[in-house]
Amino acid sequence: MASAAPAASTAIEPAFLSVNNIEVVYSHVILVLKGVSLAVPKGGIVALLGANGAGKTTTLKAISNLLHAERGEVTKGSIEFDGAVVHSLSPNDLVTRGCIQVMEGRRCFAHLTVEENLLTGAFTRRDGKGAVAADLDKVYSYFPRLKERRGSTAGYTSGGEQQMCAVGRALMSRPKMILLDEPSMGLAPQVVEEIFEIVKSLNDKEGVSFLLAEQNTNMALKYARYGYILENGRVVMDGEAKALRENEDVKEFYLGVAEGKRKSFRDVKHYKRRKRWLA
Repeated sequence: MASAAPAASTAIEPAFLSVNNIEVVYSHVILVLKGVSLAVPKGGIVALLGANGAGKTTTLKAISNLLHAERGEVTKGSIEFDGAVVHSLSPNDLVTRGCIQVMEGRRCFAHLTVEENLLTGAFTRRDGKGAVAADLDKVYSYFPRLKERRGSTAGYTSGGEQQMCAVGRALMSRPKMILLDEPSMGLAPQVVEEIFEIVKSLNDKEGVSFLLAEQNTNMALKYARYGYILENGRVVMDGEAKALRENEDVKEFYLGVAEGKRKSFRDVKHYKRRKRWLA
């Protein structure tokens, strides 16, 4: 059974990314994260699950150091990546160290072409045009659709193509870890499946670690090896993906299934029984 009070060391060891009991406050007043701890092993895929507003995006921004742009800050705890404390670094320093975030909503440069978007991902690199060109070819091998659309203005491509472009742009920085925020948002189911298959391939072939924030619990747990569930800024449950998929509370409140039957929103919206982790 998954634990109800996880620590950063509960995931598979050793931890490549370790978030230790962090609190995040916005505008010096609003407490958003309350003692969040999690860990991602090197070469792993870990899912960060929860409803909209649970704190998933804030957790990723705390790791990638993008909070300051929104008047947020980590006020307690620590964040370590690849053996170094990183929560005081600038976002570009963290990218240089190998950790990059793919933002929710794709955030492509709409006025640039697909290829120009991809090349912006290599901005922090200093290893020459030849290495960048080789990595661009590699991105196109993972995303053949982007190669077909390389000269198209990114703002006029489909949502799925923009998501591929955002992930491909992150790959151009030669990351060791990608923080992937809501990759399924607004995409058709078959496109979502394609995106997750590419994530799995990048993990298997390139050794890229992933921390995946996702509302689509079923899809995330299909590809992740470990998962954490956030509610109201706290981790309320964590465990191996298989154990979470089989947990009755997770099935009822996140997969919409109870006692082997799919339930409607009306059946669960008032929480006819309290979740065991909140009891």
